[in-house]
Amino acid sequence: MSGGHSFELVVSAADAGERLDRWLVENTEELSRSRIQSLIADGCLVLGDVAVVSDASRKVRGGERFTLTVPAPAPAKPQPENIPLDVIYEDDDLIVLEKPAGLVVHPAPGHTSGTLVNALLYHCRGSLSGIGGVTRPGIVHRLDKDTSGIMVCAKSDVAHRGLVEQFRVHSIERAYFAVVWGVPSPKRGRIETQIGRDPRDRKRMAVLMSGGKTAITEYETVRPIRDLAALMECRLFTGRTHQIRVHMLSLGHSLIGDPVYKSRAVTRYTRDIVIQSTLATYKYQALQAHTLGFVHPRTGKAERFETKLSEDLQRLIDGLDSL
Repeated sequence: MSGGHSFELVVSAADAGERLDRWLVENTEELSRSRIQSLIADGCLVLGDVAVVSDASRKVRGGERFTLTVPAPAPAKPQPENIPLDVIYEDDDLIVLEKPAGLVVHPAPGHTSGTLVNALLYHCRGSLSGIGGVTRPGIVHRLDKDTSGIMVCAKSDVAHRGLVEQFRVHSIERAYFAVVWGVPSPKRGRIETQIGRDPRDRKRMAVLMSGGKTAITEYETVRPIRDLAALMECRLFTGRTHQIRVHMLSLGHSLIGDPVYKSRAVTRYTRDIVIQSTLATYKYQALQAHTLGFVHPRTGKAERFETKLSEDLQRLIDGLDSL
């Protein structure tokens, strides 16, 4: 398909038995599950050299080789919207920006407008990579709606392919600030686990004994906040869904404001009326992407971008400090 892009993927022994569409999501990163299911339905997935695969729910087997072809992008359906962007850097190939908490990255059910994609379509005026699909032009990675911080988006297909590959091989530098309940001990460490869908709740991710994807996070306590909480720096060496949130939960120190991954200790803190009044002014999960480093796909130059602690997180910390 002229103008399209193909993924060549081989199933590892560790991934055998995983549902096909879910495995493809985890190994392409830029494509959503619904997008992959649509591509499969359109005959864009081939097993080996000739066998077209039409069943998105089949289980993969170790050693199987798939080719997923993403057709040339159709004109983006989302409409440009004049939503202000906090741009850190921009050239003809890419744009680096700071996403505020509360902003959805791309259109989805319930969020058909007012997203980062709508803002990018307006800001970039037609110069935006379409490889991400009709609803995700320019998007090469995601931050949760309630996570703030630095993102890079592709304006050219060269940048899109180059950045996606760096995310795929985990060569991107990514560091986050997180404010967690309690003070971790030891103060720093390395978490290496398997992360996959929680077998008891498929909408959540969880640390698994087997069958998940390797997930590595290094954490360090920047400073305790009384004995209530701690400001942490977390560095990602893989990019699994909800990785920091799941790993902090596995330590017993879930993120403040996280509605999904809550440690048992959260109840002890949130029952306090004074603490409740402080939290009432903070409506997001306490997570901010503060450092992003990558190799520019066209120039080959190492780029690194940093941002300071957000005003929202600083207000949260100041509020807890004053209790």
